[in-house]
Amino acid sequence: MMATHFYTASSLDGFIATTEHSLDWLLSQDIDPDGAMSYGAFIADVGALAMGASTYEWVMRHEQGRWTYAQPTWVFSHRRLAPPEVGDVRLVQGDVRAVHDEMVRAAEGKDLWIVGGGDLAGQFADAGLLDEVWVQFAPVTLGSGAPLLPRRLDLELIDVARNRAFACTRYRVLKSAQAEGNA
Repeated sequence: MMATHFYTASSLDGFIATTEHSLDWLLSQDIDPDGAMSYGAFIADVGALAMGASTYEWVMRHEQGRWTYAQPTWVFSHRRLAPPEVGDVRLVQGDVRAVHDEMVRAAEGKDLWIVGGGDLAGQFADAGLLDEVWVQFAPVTLGSGAPLLPRRLDLELIDVARNRAFACTRYRVLKSAQAEGNA
């Protein structure tokens, strides 16, 4: 059954990037690429992605302008961004509901991934469209930065594992509590 996931890493104090949008703190951590809740196993079931502008810009800088995702990707931004020369990247703005419907069609039965951007994941949650939150907690604190999820969500823990230095968690978004919070 298709699901929409927010799959991310976080510092222990709840930040997914520094105030400068850096992930250097994350890339220096010890993780088994084939271990528990690994990226490789996760991405194999993903058919479409949504990401925010800051995440998109970081990926483009980090990959020297090469687009590394095979899946169609919707990038939400109010800024003017340049799409990559190769890759299916769609620059959008506005309500996540209409884009979610497009993503579902494009994913052809596979899952959707909200990449980076706790606020973007929160917008999908606010619309009742976020099913799961996966967080790999790194053994580092940042003190400030981009928050994991800048709003309240009620979650149910459905899995927990260790992957070398990371505490890996997977939660189900409780839709009824979510709907009550937005009423």
